[in-house]
Amino acid sequence: MTDFDPSVYLPDDLLDRIRERAPIHDRDNTFPQADLDELRAAGYLSILVPRERGGAGLGLEQAALLQQRLAGAAPATALAINMHLVWTGVAKVFSDRGVPGLEFVQDGAVAGEVFAFGISEGGNDLVLFGSDTAAVPDGAGGYAFTGTKIFTSLAPVWTKLGLHGLDTTSPDAPKLVFAFVDRTSAVTTADDWDTLGMRGTQSRTTRLDGAVADAAHVVRRIDPGPSPDPIVFGIFAVFEILLASVYTGIARRALELAVATAHRRRSKKSGAAYSQDPDIRWRIADMALAYDALPPQIAVVARDVDERADRGAGWFPALSGVKHRAVTMAKQVVDEAMLVAGGGSYFSANELSRLYRDVLAGAFHPSDPESAHTTAASAWLGPIEA
Repeated sequence: MTDFDPSVYLPDDLLDRIRERAPIHDRDNTFPQADLDELRAAGYLSILVPRERGGAGLGLEQAALLQQRLAGAAPATALAINMHLVWTGVAKVFSDRGVPGLEFVQDGAVAGEVFAFGISEGGNDLVLFGSDTAAVPDGAGGYAFTGTKIFTSLAPVWTKLGLHGLDTTSPDAPKLVFAFVDRTSAVTTADDWDTLGMRGTQSRTTRLDGAVADAAHVVRRIDPGPSPDPIVFGIFAVFEILLASVYTGIARRALELAVATAHRRRSKKSGAAYSQDPDIRWRIADMALAYDALPPQIAVVARDVDERADRGAGWFPALSGVKHRAVTMAKQVVDEAMLVAGGGSYFSANELSRLYRDVLAGAFHPSDPESAHTTAASAWLGPIEA
């Protein structure tokens, strides 16, 4: 990647407005509609769409940088937009590899459609490999979906929901079905998002009662369980990389705030700025050393997706690992920033207080710490013997 200027797609003045609104949405538990409107107008929803289809033609490596930048201004806005970018990113994975079927996602993003991510289900630790949502064929190539999806970010505004369900009735059943449904009366969004942090994402519960995806919007039918299918790789790769980017952006902002505070605060004992205190200097250095490792890791993994590198079985430990390390690092950095800033950071109005709450959400996204460690252990030690 050469000569890429993130400020072209996320100008400083736009980020300033988004940063100014972030504490309001956190306090009021509201969706950042103005952020979405401005990002849509700036073409941000189609950054991963090829130029020939009307998008910016960026790669995942570039999108990861932009999401780090957006997260530094408003983590919840970045995380919400992530879920739309996941689907446009999967569409890019498909088109880059000559796999048809998601062109409507690319065209929809250019037209202003908002795609939400309807994969997570309560208690379903199979995630992409299984579903408790029933997918019933309609006889014409379409499906009706009935079930409950959780953590549906962009809940107030999405226009199309990408989801999966299990077909248990077709002759070749069981099959996992990946498809997109419109917002209709068969889709109900609960008003149940009242959380510790990431409040602006409005990731509410979504109930499906026979929500129909027509044949043109049924993307994949695959066997349940681990699969080499591009839908599984595409979702996992883009999801993990962009999640890592959001939490790395949070860490960067926490580090910046800690540095600014250290320069501003002065010791009553010595009269010197805290930036001259050896303990504070060590703490900030520790934060910087932790943070500095992640942006290049994200860049390399994202570039390999863009360039269709063949990592074979190494893909899944690499992807789950970069997400896990980013979240662990970000939490450490925010913890340290709170200590540098002192008791003032404990007040809700302090930006670090919000970052402290927002960063906690990282542990709940797939791959969770248990899954990441299981994947790494299997890669290095082989599977557990029966």
